[in-house]
Amino acid sequence: MKMTAEALKQKVGQFFFPAVFINDTEENIQETERLIQEHHIGGLTFFHSRASAATNYESKKKVVFNDDSYEKIKALIIRYQKSAATPLLISIDAEWGLAMRIEKTPQYPYAITLGALPENKSDLVYEVGKQIGSDLKAAGIHYNLSPLADINNNPNNPVIGYRSFGENKEKVADFAVAYLKGLSDSGILGCLKHFPGHGNTNVDSHLGLPVLNESLEELLDNELYPFIKGIENKVDSIMIGHLAVPSLNNGKDTSATLSKPIIETLLREQLGYDGLVISDALNMHSVSKLYATNGELEWEAFNAGNDVLCFAENVPEGIEAILKNASPERIEASYNRIMKCKEKVGILSGKEFTSGELDFKKTAALNLEIAQNTLTEIIDNSNTAVAFEAQQNKQLAKLSLYKGVANTFFKTLNSKLNSPEIAFENLEDSSIPDIKKALENFETIIISLFVPKAKPMNNFEIHTEVLDLLSQLLQTKKCIVYVFGNPYVLPVIPNLKKASGLVQAYQDFEEFQKVAGIQFLKNGNYNGTLPVNIDIQ
Repeated sequence: MKMTAEALKQKVGQFFFPAVFINDTEENIQETERLIQEHHIGGLTFFHSRASAATNYESKKKVVFNDDSYEKIKALIIRYQKSAATPLLISIDAEWGLAMRIEKTPQYPYAITLGALPENKSDLVYEVGKQIGSDLKAAGIHYNLSPLADINNNPNNPVIGYRSFGENKEKVADFAVAYLKGLSDSGILGCLKHFPGHGNTNVDSHLGLPVLNESLEELLDNELYPFIKGIENKVDSIMIGHLAVPSLNNGKDTSATLSKPIIETLLREQLGYDGLVISDALNMHSVSKLYATNGELEWEAFNAGNDVLCFAENVPEGIEAILKNASPERIEASYNRIMKCKEKVGILSGKEFTSGELDFKKTAALNLEIAQNTLTEIIDNSNTAVAFEAQQNKQLAKLSLYKGVANTFFKTLNSKLNSPEIAFENLEDSSIPDIKKALENFETIIISLFVPKAKPMNNFEIHTEVLDLLSQLLQTKKCIVYVFGNPYVLPVIPNLKKASGLVQAYQDFEEFQKVAGIQFLKNGNYNGTLPVNIDIQ
């Protein structure tokens, strides 16, 4: 039986997952409703706001926070589903929980923090996946565009870094599979990204096109290893990265998202993957600026082998271009993969998907257990006795950088180790010369550095004056340093090798601060290991 033109068009509509924004105008919301009704799109990908989405963060538009975002997304999903003849597959990028996109929702540790866990603690990664899944379910979201299977073997990577489980391919593979299993067991679809591996690159693909120069053999041995493990474990979907791999593409610098040899030949035929393939956001500059005609990019991405066109900006034109150029068999194949995913989450049977509430207590308990197993001693920290002695001799002070002295780490220490405390919060409110003067007469200093940003741009936003202060203190005092933040910050701190003790604590969560304080007072053991190789100065 030949399919009617209208039925075929409705099937093609299912391939489109445009971006939608939680904090959007009524006008924009109505525009999305029209897209759903008129073009039968298959799903939506949620972002917090237009200022925070994919490439837009570079525009320096201010992201306005909104305490009602969680209630808003729940209401919007219900509203959008009402416009859809076929239930929409709702997706979001929630690598470390809904908190990646929505304020006042549970936040879990970054992948790099989980990468510090011992190998035999992968059950905690499974629990993170499972709890994130149940948080998504509570909001009415079916599909988490996570986790990363990227092996972060390039410390200069501006975009992967803390989002990867580390640089050991086995650990990355095991932890990614554990996270996916957790999602799946809570009824949520997962996604391995960014195929064929975005770890060894030094260009941000939101803005330009990274090029990976490895041969297929090298990729099979390293970058592709976690993806192969994911395929063996029946991963729901794989996201293609905006990166060029000339060796897989007849020597051409074409983005993998637009490359038939990478998707059809390597992923489908050689690696035997028949699950859903989703493009990375099509508004990212590495691909969005390639085609002058609206719809051409969408056709090229579909033609290369993507089933789902994420963040497609030209829906009507994209549908027409695919209808004009694609074979009915290819349309049917992609349509069936999308429907299979919709069936798996149960939305085609008409039953209510949203269930449960956000459980902050459960998240806190999990984060505490992760903290107990990830704190990493980098420079032998048998400094507890030194600190107590310094306290008795009135030679101990505490310095908090980028957080006030009322932080949980200091509060925990103060139960037994009271001493003068000084804070640097920002250059407007704090004076570096005053801090230097105040610390002059103390010989031992416990320093807590709360790294301002997770991304490495501009030295993680640590002021030059603060780095100079640290350098001076490390050379002239006994400094016991605790770093709450991305471990890639360590090489940025001059003379860090001279620290009397150095502990990497990864997150600034209350639970991590508390565990750090307790560990120090007890002179306890440290169970974590650095998930990446880092040279400190």
